[in-house]
Amino acid sequence: MAALLLSLMLAPTAAFADAQAPATPAATAAAPADQAPAAAPAVTPAATDPAQAVDTTTEDAPEVLEADNTLGMAHDLSPWGMYQNADIIVKIVMIGLAIASIITWTIWIAKGFELMSAKRRLRNEIVHLKKATTLKEASATATKAGTLANLLVHDALEEMRLSTNSREKEGIKERVAFRLERLVAACGRNMSSGTGVLATIGSTAPFVGLFGTVWGIMNSFIGIAKTQTTNLAVVAPGIAEALLATALGLVAAIPAVVIYNVFARSIAGYKAQVSDASAEVLLLVSRDLDHQPERSSQPHMVKVG
Repeated sequence: MAALLLSLMLAPTAAFADAQAPATPAATAAAPADQAPAAAPAVTPAATDPAQAVDTTTEDAPEVLEADNTLGMAHDLSPWGMYQNADIIVKIVMIGLAIASIITWTIWIAKGFELMSAKRRLRNEIVHLKKATTLKEASATATKAGTLANLLVHDALEEMRLSTNSREKEGIKERVAFRLERLVAACGRNMSSGTGVLATIGSTAPFVGLFGTVWGIMNSFIGIAKTQTTNLAVVAPGIAEALLATALGLVAAIPAVVIYNVFARSIAGYKAQVSDASAEVLLLVSRDLDHQPERSSQPHMVKVG
């Protein structure tokens, strides 16, 4: 009976000890669980920093691309845009070449109409001179002042009037021929006026354009040295502006050379027509002199005594 009572008394004590033993590990496990949230905030900022870095990188990338596009599109690559962005020296070269081109086409239009009208008028005058049989008939048909036939006939008549007292017909012919030759040369010089400008433009315009190109490329290299970049988007506009000067030089020179050669051939043909008209007048002079009676030389009277 005593043993039974002792066991009943020790049983609650053992149960209480067993109940406290599991509580200690539970408390120990609960303690890390309570400390874990405190450590979590320390890890969270480290996890959020890379995300912010990625966002910053993605925000900076469009700015860089936009800057590159700005460098590439800063220059208008049309001819007018390249002229506006060019250096002052290159602009002066371009303006001079543009003026030279305008002068070339102006001379072509003016001199072309002058040559065509002069040739057409001279052909009609030569026809009338061929129909005339005497110098007086030719002067009757060539009454319009300022025409070549009028000038030729007038000079021939003037020389024959001055040589009225001359006994040598050949001398009269030579003097008339000399005056007509001078008149033909003067007509050729007058018609050739203005073509020298074409020759000058054709020979100098390419070199003037080349000067503008060299100057522009020098400025491009200076810009490369200042920006310290060889990006094609930065270098290409300056080089294009420089090459535009050479293009304008060729645009001014090539038509000038072609037009000069055309005028040279046309003026040579005009001079040949003027020589034909002069030859017709000289034939009329020779015919008139042959129709005149021979002038007998009068003997000198010598008084003796």
